[in-house]
Amino acid sequence: MSESKIVICPACASANRVPVEKLGAGGTCGRCHAALFQAAPLTLTAANFDAHAGRGDLPLLVDFWAEWCGPCRQMAPAFAAAARELEPRMRLGKLDTEAESAIAARYAIRSIPTMILVKGGREVGRQSGAMPASAIVGWARGLA
Repeated sequence: MSESKIVICPACASANRVPVEKLGAGGTCGRCHAALFQAAPLTLTAANFDAHAGRGDLPLLVDFWAEWCGPCRQMAPAFAAAARELEPRMRLGKLDTEAESAIAARYAIRSIPTMILVKGGREVGRQSGAMPASAIVGWARGLA
């Protein structure tokens, strides 16, 4: 029997079992039929954060940011480019620290932008400051 991964749907946060060899093929959610991978960071909120961080088998790279932050806005295109390169082996998401201050406090975010890599519900790496896409990809792959 082939190995499979639990992939959380970016639209409805349902868990989907996907064979590892079919991760690259994309696929759709068994519940809402949305694409499981969009080659773009998803918006993380209190409603879906714990599902992506704790229930899914894919590592979750979170960009903690805020609208008023110049370096955050500057890094946004690089983070989006990294998503195109890192999916489907990793999920990338953006969490607005102003809108989701409780989650930012849970992870003790003191400066932004800060990226945290979460695997199995646990933080495995943290990097603060804006980075180009190639550095984001290299750093994330080194930890995953």
